[in-house]
Amino acid sequence: MEKLDILAFGAHPDDVELSCSGTLIREVQQGKRVGVVDLTMGELGTRGSAEIRMKEAALAAEIMGLSYRQNLGLSDGFFEENQDSLQKIIQQIRYCQPDIVIANAIQDRHPDHARGSNLVSRACFLAGLSKIESTFQGEKQRAWRPKVVYHYIQDRYIQPDVVVDISDVVEEKKKAILAYATQFYNPESKEPDTPISSPDFFEYIFAKDRIFGRQIHVTFAEGFTAERAVGTSLLTHLL
Repeated sequence: MEKLDILAFGAHPDDVELSCSGTLIREVQQGKRVGVVDLTMGELGTRGSAEIRMKEAALAAEIMGLSYRQNLGLSDGFFEENQDSLQKIIQQIRYCQPDIVIANAIQDRHPDHARGSNLVSRACFLAGLSKIESTFQGEKQRAWRPKVVYHYIQDRYIQPDVVVDISDVVEEKKKAILAYATQFYNPESKEPDTPISSPDFFEYIFAKDRIFGRQIHVTFAEGFTAERAVGTSLLTHLL
């Protein structure tokens, strides 16, 4: 496979769509190759099923214009930071060879989010060690470490280090989120009500994007924390 520019990870299908799909859509529109890896199938979710969520994730991938999407099938709610889970992520990083990796929030309401964040961050470092061996699709892989790792911001507010204007793709972001018809607001749904299925939650997502947008004087934006200092050759690039 041709290498990716950006690889985003989510503990559950829809984590990426809710938190950074606007950023990914903008990069795709600029000709970048973007992929998503979901750690679990979200099988513990109250609404829908793992099988349905896989179909929803495929639809969301089409809407976002992804070049690659994979699900690692780790255990929702129970995956741990161990050698097996790290190896699976290392395989994906080495296969996709992204320059940028985006992972879950460094802390959040759902314990899977911070755990997934730490897991991906550690795997990004380990993937660059040549003495760690891995194979994928029958081929021995070479070491690869992303140039930078960012973490998107989810339910709990975290002051971002980087803010990306998504004002011109906010409608596409809404479509990507609503691909998960079982999970989010749908007045025709017969599924049980959950904290994320109400119209208030959907409005909250874009209210948060408005808050981040206000920080850089745009209408909507997505925020990220960075694992290292954000560099630039000219301050005027950061206007």
